Amino acid sequence: MPNPLFSIQNLDMRTNRQSPNLADSKPTQHVLVDQVVDYQGNFLDLLQAHSIQLQFGQNNSDGVNTALLTRLSGLGSAVTMANPPEQSLTEGTTVVAVRYQDGVMVAGDRRATAGNVVMHDRADKVLEIDEYSVMAIAGAPAVAYEMARTLEHSFQYFRRSQLQELSIEGKIRMVSRLIRDNMSLALQGIGGVIPILALFDPSYLADSSASTSAGRIFFYDVLGAQFETVDFATSGSGSVWIRGVLHYLDRWSDTPLAQMDLNQATNTVLRLLDTAAEFDAATGGANVKSEIYPIIKTITQEGVQGLPVEQIRQTYQNAVLSRAMA
Repeated sequence: MPNPLFSIQNLDMRTNRQSPNLADSKPTQHVLVDQVVDYQGNFLDLLQAHSIQLQFGQNNSDGVNTALLTRLSGLGSAVTMANPPEQSLTEGTTVVAVRYQDGVMVAGDRRATAGNVVMHDRADKVLEIDEYSVMAIAGAPAVAYEMARTLEHSFQYFRRSQLQELSIEGKIRMVSRLIRDNMSLALQGIGGVIPILALFDPSYLADSSASTSAGRIFFYDVLGAQFETVDFATSGSGSVWIRGVLHYLDRWSDTPLAQMDLNQATNTVLRLLDTAAEFDAATGGANVKSEIYPIIKTITQEGVQGLPVEQIRQTYQNAVLSRAMA
């Protein structure tokens, strides 16, 4: 007998039947008959050998994709197995980080979507990890928030157990590891997170020979590879609309990003997020009526600080609305 490549176990469900000999009859609700079949070849050939036709890609009246499994012999009955409708996952969108003269500014819109549905319009996508670290999230908030909690507790544990801060390299590698551990969900399209990690390194202030700024920005791909950018980084569905604008401003504007003060940087990120909201349905713009504005946080020598809502509202009125109505 040839060596079987695999075995298929056929479980035949039979209903209770009345035995001709009533004395020997035993009431049985279900009988499972195990039949092991040795077979060499692929699965579709095996179905054909047993007169079973498999059809994919048919849509029923509800638009649900189904698979038809029809036995061509015997009673010729067809069994339809409908795949459950896919549930759209809640996702967060556009975030941006820019390096300005005092450190790094990180901003994000507030909209969280599931497909074409707005699930939440007050989502926080700019998460403080420790005194000098901020992670801006784009992707599945459930996974991103768990990553942020893991990072926060890990940094705290290292600081309390080793009596010193975790190094910059250690922080960025820990984020890479968490993204890599989430790769299976990301490749399935149900839990991908593409974060931006912004840091401020106080050790650079004491090093006059340092060739880079104390504010540092890292972005990642879905496999966990990290890349350090010089002046700005964006992530999310609306990032494609503002990345070119950032490059233009940084290279040809009168004031490059790294030379902007706090007010100029705030004006810039608010205009950028408003531009992303104009062209990307998944990015939420400011809602003046509901007092919903983007979240903006800065990372400087003084640590992580969030801009007050009143300051953001006033800046938005002056830098965005007044220019748009002019």
